[in-house]
Amino acid sequence: MADAASLASCFTFDDISQASARTDGSDKTPVLKLIRESHAKGYDFVCLPLTTPKWRERWRNMCIVPSASANDTDENATAEQQAEAWRKAPSFLHEEVTISRLDEAVPVLVMASDWLQLDSTDDWVRHDSEIALRQEVAYASYLNVQTVILPPPRHRSQVASYARAINECLKSTTYMNFSIRLPIYDPAVFQPKETPPIPPSATSASSTPSAPSTPKNVIPRISTSKSLKAARAPEGEINATWEMWDIIRTLCDYNTRLTLTLDLTPPLPSNAGILNRWMAEPVHHIFLPASTFIANVKGYPVLPKGTQSFLRNSMAHHPIIIMSGVSSGLHTKGGESAYAQYVRHVEKTSSAVQAAMTAGTVEHFAQGYQDYLQNPLQPLMDNLQSITYQTFEQDPVKYRNYEEAVYHALMDWPDSDHIVICVAGAGRGPLVERSLTAIKRSGRSAFVYAVEKNPNAFVTLQGRKQNEWNDSVELFFGDMRHVELPEQVDILITELLGSFGDNELSPECLDGATRFLKPDGISIPSSYSAHLAPLSSSKLFNNARISREIKGMETPYVVMFQNVNILSGDGGGVSGRCGRKIQQCWEFEHPRKDATVDERGLPFTNSHNVRSAKLSFHIPHSGIMHGLAGYFEAVLYGHVGLSIHPYSKDRVSKDMLSWFPLFFPFKEPLYLPSNSELHVSIWRLTNERQVWYEWYAESFLPVFNTPSPSEHSEDTSGDGSFFACTSSHVAVPSPVIDAVDAFPSLERSELRKSGEEPPRSTAGVIKIGQTSLHNPGGRSSWIGL
Repeated sequence: MADAASLASCFTFDDISQASARTDGSDKTPVLKLIRESHAKGYDFVCLPLTTPKWRERWRNMCIVPSASANDTDENATAEQQAEAWRKAPSFLHEEVTISRLDEAVPVLVMASDWLQLDSTDDWVRHDSEIALRQEVAYASYLNVQTVILPPPRHRSQVASYARAINECLKSTTYMNFSIRLPIYDPAVFQPKETPPIPPSATSASSTPSAPSTPKNVIPRISTSKSLKAARAPEGEINATWEMWDIIRTLCDYNTRLTLTLDLTPPLPSNAGILNRWMAEPVHHIFLPASTFIANVKGYPVLPKGTQSFLRNSMAHHPIIIMSGVSSGLHTKGGESAYAQYVRHVEKTSSAVQAAMTAGTVEHFAQGYQDYLQNPLQPLMDNLQSITYQTFEQDPVKYRNYEEAVYHALMDWPDSDHIVICVAGAGRGPLVERSLTAIKRSGRSAFVYAVEKNPNAFVTLQGRKQNEWNDSVELFFGDMRHVELPEQVDILITELLGSFGDNELSPECLDGATRFLKPDGISIPSSYSAHLAPLSSSKLFNNARISREIKGMETPYVVMFQNVNILSGDGGGVSGRCGRKIQQCWEFEHPRKDATVDERGLPFTNSHNVRSAKLSFHIPHSGIMHGLAGYFEAVLYGHVGLSIHPYSKDRVSKDMLSWFPLFFPFKEPLYLPSNSELHVSIWRLTNERQVWYEWYAESFLPVFNTPSPSEHSEDTSGDGSFFACTSSHVAVPSPVIDAVDAFPSLERSELRKSGEEPPRSTAGVIKIGQTSLHNPGGRSSWIGL
């Protein structure tokens, strides 16, 4: 299977020790034996710890020592001296590492020591853990290891320290990738509190007065107990894990070498909206232990439905699936191979994978273009190359729909012996060809004018007229805004739409071509609308800012979305003021009746094509907005149309290939908490030479204004102010704080005793963030007239 997900076999130090006992001389080292056996079983990679327990023991003896007493002062002093010598020149002993050869490191994903506590609340434990990590990274770099999987952060209060340490590792290496192992949420909330293995009298090998705790993994290996499987993680816990990741990648400046290893050990929440946020993140590995699987009725391992669905959706990104514990015999049927077979089955049943393998689908056509930023066309300034025309002409859906629109327009046209059609912007002639086919199907008598400004494409049109169309078509060379036709036409056909509907100057071009139409003439398309939604995608954000110039972050791009998440939800939100998940900005209709024109039928100015919109979105789950997703819908004629709108594209023009969505990037990511509101302003502006877009966003948190009983009698308006007033402000709680703290309780019992009605809450919002105005005056991107 092309571009399939890869499989990795995960081994522990015990597995390496057992392989050493089984080595028969054919393999030079135990690790090489495990690599060979794994490849024979169909695995692509091997995942194993970089260090042995001896390294942890030495580190603890140096850096975590008992408190000084009369009997062991000399011993502690010796340990402190050893620790200081190690801090000055960190290095391993041979027995402290699992690999030491280049051929061992080539197919290996190494795991840094999981006992390192880069976010410890103890300063010296944190300091020494960072030194130990840098030592491990340096050794992995020496062996040319490509990927190091890092232990997860454990303490929210010190996650910035964790991020700073990772950023130092990124700066110290130029090629190595780092992947942070994180669960969807912290399953420790369902576990009993662990007792630290070091007694309270222990202290770090330093002069610090605070007593550290021994670094330990607070996200332990999870058992599949019934109690854990039945547990439901609150959204706050789920958000907290993701928010830690967001802090880490932000402090690391969205470094493209920092990725995620999602740990699917704990059972996944059922809320798909919460899980979808991970689709916008750089998830390069998925950790899938045997304990995550459950037995089906025949005893074979299968995944729970929630995990199965998430993994199936993740297959679109071709992750490396790290299989752990599959040889432990946890399930009675199938053996080790059953787990890998099941994962391959999940992949084959993924709708994204199936679509990519099916000829004629957008996913198949767009392979290699996913999340690739392309500048929109400049149709009036540039002449397209023949290969570009050829790419667009591969779209059978678009031209089929155009043919249907022309056919129905002809059938609806009153009886006439002479129907005149004009194809304005004929290119290499596909719309001319489809128009002639529609004429033949309708049985009507019609003639076609074809107008084209590209002198090179006009050569192709001349050849087709001579060899195919003959006297049924007459050609005119020139810009449709200036060329003159011998007569007015009944049907005007154009192919000027962009990913946002109007972003390739269809309104401006049709202003010039509409003068060809008779007063009762038909324009195909007859209308088109632009639509927006807030989008999260660290990959698109990185791609847009790769040049580090402001222009890159103020240019709308054509993109085939893949690693993205639409942040908005349907419905009015907490305040009831928000619109749908994807909202319409504006619409253009043709032929236009509102423009003032000169004696030639051309508008005096382009001011009638200026547009603006202000949209309000409900954000149900916290996330980071990196930009806006732009779509269009078009009515060609009657019930025939074109659409890339996610809600209507399959119904209107399924598998249409000609347009990908538009991406409006933001220069700085905007954090949006759960149940917040996002207000987006966008403008389509113009002068005598150019058309451009400007965009801006603000974020708000709904609040409820609860007047006091004394104020309540005076509040008779009945309509809540859009802004919070001076009465008691109670915001919708953050998902990571207690509801008890978020909502101060009203003294309802006292109100009941006095016979008064509780005060009525009215909804308002408080502003919590905003972006800058993007592309003011068209300084970075514009479309030339």
